[in-house]
Amino acid sequence: MNSVKHYRGRIAQTGIYLGKLFRMFIYQNDWKMLPMAAIIAGAVTFAVGNNIFKTQEGTLSGCFALVCVCIWNGFFNSIQVVCRERAIVKREHRAGMHITSYIGAHMIYQMLLCLMQTGILMFICSIANMSFPKEGIITNNFYIDFTLSLFLITYAADMASLAISCYVKNTTAAMTLMPFMLIFQLIFSGGLIYLEGAAKKLTGFTIARWGLAALCTLANYNSQPMVSLWNEIWKFRSMTIEGQQPIKIFTDTIIQEGRLNDFLLESGSYNQDPAYLYDKANLLQSWKYMIIMAIIFAVIAVLLLKRVDKDKR
Repeated sequence: MNSVKHYRGRIAQTGIYLGKLFRMFIYQNDWKMLPMAAIIAGAVTFAVGNNIFKTQEGTLSGCFALVCVCIWNGFFNSIQVVCRERAIVKREHRAGMHITSYIGAHMIYQMLLCLMQTGILMFICSIANMSFPKEGIITNNFYIDFTLSLFLITYAADMASLAISCYVKNTTAAMTLMPFMLIFQLIFSGGLIYLEGAAKKLTGFTIARWGLAALCTLANYNSQPMVSLWNEIWKFRSMTIEGQQPIKIFTDTIIQEGRLNDFLLESGSYNQDPAYLYDKANLLQSWKYMIIMAIIFAVIAVLLLKRVDKDKR
């Protein structure tokens, strides 16, 4: 790390450290995070299938998978960036480095990195022929609104990981903590695991909860058909009661009368979630909380690193 004792201004120091981060991206193989993001995105889009944006079940599981990708990318981006050079940061801080400049440079650099990863994810989704809706809520362009949502999820996770990196002792401790951070986000996303009571209240403190709400809101989850009820009913077609097969008669009648789509849509109307209401205010609320979380984590990172001189570890 270059000495900063001759650069007392915070803006000048931010530029110095930002330049250093870009050099590390090129010469120290930090660019490898981008192809890794592409591989993860490819695996997830392959697993999601073609039901995302078409059925409630497909949309929920698909959006949940995309949230997982974003959070994983964000966590992996910055979990080691500070702790791996903690001794250098301590020396430079004593020489006149401003912690706000150092963290500010990381915030700018990580923002650009998250933008590139989001672009890669959207590109992979596009070439996988994912059927995106046409209209957005904020910009009237679904692609733009969805991309911005993915970016906010990734960046909020990145800032959370940056704060952890400012606290932990070394890279081993950082990588040990990361799986627990990821598990906490996914369990308390409020998406695939039913939560109630105190556990449900914790969802409001997770990036995953607001990220999933943003994606499902944009996908207009509440207006989509629900197929799981029909699939469960179909399993019992051969059930015989007093010599009759009432479920087979019921399902055959639905199909013969061409009312299957109506049945699926009606099923979906009973499975709507207020958190996914297709509404501008609802989407903006999700964006707002992710932005607030990113700012809070950045402030925490600064406060934690300001104590580096007292670090006896």
